[in-house]
Amino acid sequence: MTEHSLNDIDGASSVRAPNHGDERPKQKKRDKRDVHGWVVLDKPVGMTSTHAVSVVKRLFGAKRCGHAGTLDPLASGALPIALGEATKTVPFVMDGRKLYRFAIQWGEERDTDDAEGRAVSVSNERPLPEAIRTLLPSYTGLIQQVPPRYSAIKIEGERAYDLARDGEHVELAPRPVEIGRLELVDVPDRDHAVLEAECGKGTYIRSLARDLGRALGCFGHVSALRRAAVGPFTEETMILLEQLEALCHRAASGEGSLADALMPVETALDDIPALAVTRADAARLQRGQAVLLRGRDAPNFRGMIYVTVSGQLLALAELDRGEIVPKRVFNLAGLMGRAARKKG
Repeated sequence: MTEHSLNDIDGASSVRAPNHGDERPKQKKRDKRDVHGWVVLDKPVGMTSTHAVSVVKRLFGAKRCGHAGTLDPLASGALPIALGEATKTVPFVMDGRKLYRFAIQWGEERDTDDAEGRAVSVSNERPLPEAIRTLLPSYTGLIQQVPPRYSAIKIEGERAYDLARDGEHVELAPRPVEIGRLELVDVPDRDHAVLEAECGKGTYIRSLARDLGRALGCFGHVSALRRAAVGPFTEETMILLEQLEALCHRAASGEGSLADALMPVETALDDIPALAVTRADAARLQRGQAVLLRGRDAPNFRGMIYVTVSGQLLALAELDRGEIVPKRVFNLAGLMGRAARKKG
């Protein structure tokens, strides 16, 4: 088609200059960058974990971001968020111990086992503090626990909470969980009790509240929940969203650095032995090759380690009688976390 015919189609005899007044200014897309480290967000009530991750990812302009364990919207507290190469260490945090402080409201069991659901069983009975304390040892140690009907557990490929919302009957099998410590810390009134639980992976606090209510004959559900610690991350390492936003805005204007808001990648590896290697050995490990250490000082044990060179994290590896076999190699080019862990 010729230029003339194009003009005919447009209904004009000449090419018109564009009307810049009609154009909307295009927003420049922000470039993503390599950012490596941990942010332990003190998640507010009402925010989903997915939304929290997206906010942190936007604030840092990070290429990769993910969290180390979902925290329900109604819960607050520690939500460890991994950026960049820190995502390779997420399993170590998820396998760590969690500390929860939670309130149980007696007198109602709800279908969600928390304050969002509808009441399915009610009672006028209220437990005495002594009765609660006497019961707690039965829920300490390795126990069998039935997850809430409204949970992310899959049943034949479908999430349990999707089935429950569709009105289907959800039957979940009990599973083993470990609760290391369970204590009654406050009884503000006859309708409520505040407890602390230190537990392992897969424990549902909502199920714990439900089961305690049933055992005490008064029913109950979680009315408030706060996660105080996950693995190496505690209250002292958390940062409020408002504080993080302010710090990022100051860094954008040249005041300070985003690295001050990030904890180092290796913070997640507190429970794993560290081993320093030479630059020559580091080069082999970076290529995925095993390294054999010899001599009197060579470590003589088996297990997972993290390897450093010149004080910088290099790899996660298996050590077997002096042989280092790399499993995950870190590429820490870019912005790295350097924030020191606060002391309580």
